[in-house]
Amino acid sequence: MNYTSPKKRFGQHFLKDPNILNKIANEVNPKPDDFVLEIGPGYGALTEKLFPVAENFTAVEIDHNAARHLRELFKKIDLIENDFLEIDFDKIIKGKKQKLRVVGNIPYNLTSPILFKLFENKKLIDDAVLMVQYEVAKRITANKDTKDYGILSVLTSFFTDTKLCFKISPNVFYPKPKVNSALIHLYFKEINYTNEQQKLLIKIVKAAFGKRRKILKNSLSNSIFNEIDFAGSGIDLTLRAENLTVEDFLTLTNYVLSKTGHSRLPTE
Repeated sequence: MNYTSPKKRFGQHFLKDPNILNKIANEVNPKPDDFVLEIGPGYGALTEKLFPVAENFTAVEIDHNAARHLRELFKKIDLIENDFLEIDFDKIIKGKKQKLRVVGNIPYNLTSPILFKLFENKKLIDDAVLMVQYEVAKRITANKDTKDYGILSVLTSFFTDTKLCFKISPNVFYPKPKVNSALIHLYFKEINYTNEQQKLLIKIVKAAFGKRRKILKNSLSNSIFNEIDFAGSGIDLTLRAENLTVEDFLTLTNYVLSKTGHSRLPTE
């Protein structure tokens, strides 16, 4: 495949190895009735394995040159030439019954914003197969009491069931990135929490990890929750954020809601 010069501002590293492309396609395992949304298809190396299979397929590409190439290569492709972070998921769905299956070799510097975009639209998404930096993949799939466990670990675990599929060498990209990559598969859960409840949970997780090496009592007292006394929350405040489970963070969220007069989080 012929590439124009990859654009650094878009974080472009084009996957060129057919074996890795086949492994990713096998992990996605698209079916004819799937609705696939591909983030940043570039020049279509993975697209050509998915687009012919899925009856409903939408690609989002910010690079004009790549978008033009995609339109020439795939005549009937539904292509949105825009920043993925700016798109409206409801307009993509357009009343269709299928949930989206999201796929992408995403810019590594935008991993967190893209994940949060997916979390915000979780009710419209079935699963997501994403290529990310290997170190970030380890953080996303980390367990508590480990150095990799953090904000992404907790929130990804809350919204999805996660799988680290396989590690990917820099040698299979053009140009070569300076880091290893990995493929992750996120299976979105059915979660019946209000947006207000979810936003509060996210704020508590971020506050708890805001001072990672400090105990919870100090982290929370130096955050936006500094006026709340967490002594009656049922959580040991001498622990650090990395020692808490997702259920512990939900307990803290319930406690804040009870103190502020809002409805408690439902239990799963």
